[in-house]
Amino acid sequence: MNFEIQKRALSRVIRDDLDALIVLWPAQTAATPSEKDPLSTLVSQAVQAGDLELKAGAVLAMYGQAGIKARHVAVVCSQDNTPDQIRSAMLAAWSALKASKAKKLGVYLAGEWSASGLDAAASALAQASYSYTTTLSKPHHRTLKQVLFSAAEVSSELCMALAQAQALIAGVELAKEWANRPANHATPTMLAQAAKALAKGPSFKCEVLGPQDVAKLGMGAFLAVAQGAAEPLRFIVMRYNGAASSQSPVVLVGKGITFDTGGISMKPAAEMDEMKYDMSGAASVLGVFKALGELKPAINVVGLIPATENMPDGLAIKPGDVVTSMSGQTIEILNTDAEGRLVLCDALTYAERFKPQCVIDVATLTGACVIALGGVRSGLFSSDDELALQLQQAGDRSGDLCWRMPMDDPYAEGLKTRFADVANVAGRAAGAVTAAKFLQRFAHKYPWAHLDIAGTAWKSGAAKGATGRPVALLMHYLLAKAKAKAKVPARAGRPA
Repeated sequence: MNFEIQKRALSRVIRDDLDALIVLWPAQTAATPSEKDPLSTLVSQAVQAGDLELKAGAVLAMYGQAGIKARHVAVVCSQDNTPDQIRSAMLAAWSALKASKAKKLGVYLAGEWSASGLDAAASALAQASYSYTTTLSKPHHRTLKQVLFSAAEVSSELCMALAQAQALIAGVELAKEWANRPANHATPTMLAQAAKALAKGPSFKCEVLGPQDVAKLGMGAFLAVAQGAAEPLRFIVMRYNGAASSQSPVVLVGKGITFDTGGISMKPAAEMDEMKYDMSGAASVLGVFKALGELKPAINVVGLIPATENMPDGLAIKPGDVVTSMSGQTIEILNTDAEGRLVLCDALTYAERFKPQCVIDVATLTGACVIALGGVRSGLFSSDDELALQLQQAGDRSGDLCWRMPMDDPYAEGLKTRFADVANVAGRAAGAVTAAKFLQRFAHKYPWAHLDIAGTAWKSGAAKGATGRPVALLMHYLLAKAKAKAKVPARAGRPA
């Protein structure tokens, strides 16, 4: 799907060769239209007759109207044109138009586009028109190919915002693709192949480590999770070098449990199929690297993906087993279904070698986070106030929201055990926090944040599927870092 933006008045847009047209109409404009074209007249009449309510998401659908070339038209109230209201309006409008199977769509906003509003419109349209097709015998591919946004004035800022939105959408949809795939179509080996496919061009590198390499590194916790699986583990190391080699990288760590049975601590059968999404953190790292390749920002980024299945084989780890992590700390495994933190802790130790400016791990880690925050905000845990603030601001800008959770030291009391340095679970209380406190033990040598996306990475029920979160949040964070670095003036040379 290709996005373009053009300078057009509505009187010109309604004469364009389009299959369908979405017109976002603010409440104030709908009440007093400023233009005298056929569409503006129809909207004014609809408002006066009460057929178009002046509230966000209210839609007036039309077909084959005289003076309007597009066969299908949806006028939707965008209230005050905030990004959230534009997002809701686009979703409502596409719902009215999706049966049209339009290939070429126009989107016009009565008023001035903001960069954030344009981003919201593009991402909402992509979300609404997305369809998974990989494992369908008769796939229904997205028919929408071209979207033409129109604005009274087109600035360089809007052009940049649309290019950024398109790149982020590509990243989000790659993350959706891999998270949606069944586990037999998204093995650790296949994830590694996908990472290698992304690592093309002089700015990218990708290294894939197998079981023997991981054993030599002393990743005992990661190996312990993988030992019950027939599919061999893969430790994927991706690098994007967009800045000088002297600039420390941001390291992203994505949990890559390609299927999670729970191991010996077996999960209930109901909805276990959704455990194919347990590699959504890994999928989001792939999505970020896809977007980095499109935008090429001046920043260095490392992606680490520990990928394995968690299976209940005869060789699988058992409750009560003690393993030694790469950091040297020993871990008593009280519950084999708390495996994500075991693969992450070794990846967090491995991250030290990059001397990172910060490390952010992303994981569908705990059901407790779903209970705490539902599917609206991802859980944010951090040992660094500045990093936490920057991530929260990136979430607010992107609409990919997160919420900072507490990290008080007393929460770690439940992880104490007589038989190892630390247990892999505490009690039921504050489960998302105690999981974060476990990870914190392995992340003391750099600023660190943990995003628990268990509630936000996928939806269940009728809307079942991956969301691609938190690709947008992470990319907004990385782009802001690159922009801030570019603004720092070079140091003046010392006088002789």
